[in-house]
Amino acid sequence: MSDTAEGAGTTTGTGSTNDSGSAYDGGGGGGAGIRGTALGHAPVPLSVLDLALVGAGGTAYDALRTSVAIARLAESRGYERHWVAEHHSHPGVASSSPAVILAHLAAHTSRIRLGSGGVMLPNHAPLAIAEQFGTLEALAPGRIDLGLGRAPGTDGHTAAALRGGRLDESADEFPRQLAELIRFLDDDFPDGHPYARVHAVPGRVQGSGAGRPPIWLLGSSGFSASLSGRLGLPFAYAHHFSPAGTLPALELYRRSFRPSAVLDAPYAMIATGALAADTEGEARAQALAGALWALRLRTGNLGLVPTPEEAAAYPYSRMEREFVDGRLADVVHGTADEVRGGLDELVKTTGADELMLTSNAHGGAARLRSYELVADAYGMPVEGSARS
Repeated sequence: MSDTAEGAGTTTGTGSTNDSGSAYDGGGGGGAGIRGTALGHAPVPLSVLDLALVGAGGTAYDALRTSVAIARLAESRGYERHWVAEHHSHPGVASSSPAVILAHLAAHTSRIRLGSGGVMLPNHAPLAIAEQFGTLEALAPGRIDLGLGRAPGTDGHTAAALRGGRLDESADEFPRQLAELIRFLDDDFPDGHPYARVHAVPGRVQGSGAGRPPIWLLGSSGFSASLSGRLGLPFAYAHHFSPAGTLPALELYRRSFRPSAVLDAPYAMIATGALAADTEGEARAQALAGALWALRLRTGNLGLVPTPEEAAAYPYSRMEREFVDGRLADVVHGTADEVRGGLDELVKTTGADELMLTSNAHGGAARLRSYELVADAYGMPVEGSARS
């Protein structure tokens, strides 16, 4: 989730004109379809950010099966939502097509909200996104979130390939693209507009019963924080890889916020690295594997997520050790109780309205166990329990 990263029911409301020039009808000013419910002893709603990681010795098939397993576990334990990130040209990530994965997850779940964390808007035509997420909303009514990011989610050459050779877009293009996407979702281009007779299908043109997914803006800087606030949209911040900017971005979002048809008050979610295991040593070993993977990514050495054994044996230079230690410090890891304490402190420090947890470990079993242990630590319900 970066600049690179809304409950049930068909959206309703009267709509209001926002800075995009579109009447964005997103589910009611109180935040219906956006604000989650904290279960058990959790201080805020908890959610999942999934990169569909491919570990050494594994395949994309294994990674996507794990995504299904995580979504089903998250649903059974009361997590609010499961989002899938968009990344390209990276062997260690199988989530290049969030809409396709979300359709698969929708077929294997029935209640949990599913969304993009996020779709990188500059990589795609707004109409194509409106059609994809209109289809998802038709498949899983009232369960789809459309999270949008501004950066490519990849390197420059791959971004150029995705965009048909275009790489000259300025920051000003994102608000224009967003406004166009909202117009397609709401089917309300004004008369005389070149797209006035172009309709995103499935979508609003099919009648009042056709729902549309709520939009979130994702970010790791002040740009999306400010834009989210001005448009009265929910904001998701990528604390997991840009923790130094978390507090300034959240403060800017809250200061910039203008009530809208979507929200009458700010709603900020932060994505954070979190990895719980049965022992502190096991958690550190898995977190170290994720840190080595991040180090290699930073140096252009793309590959599969290494095993804990490979990470332990790697001959780190002094500078590499400093980077890895910094990454470990930014990941809340340890036993279930230690992770719970770290997450509680994060909520206290940031005032976040929701936490989205991403567990970057080598194997699917470790990630599944982490989400299970966190749910246990907060006394979250098991399958069949009432969501209350």
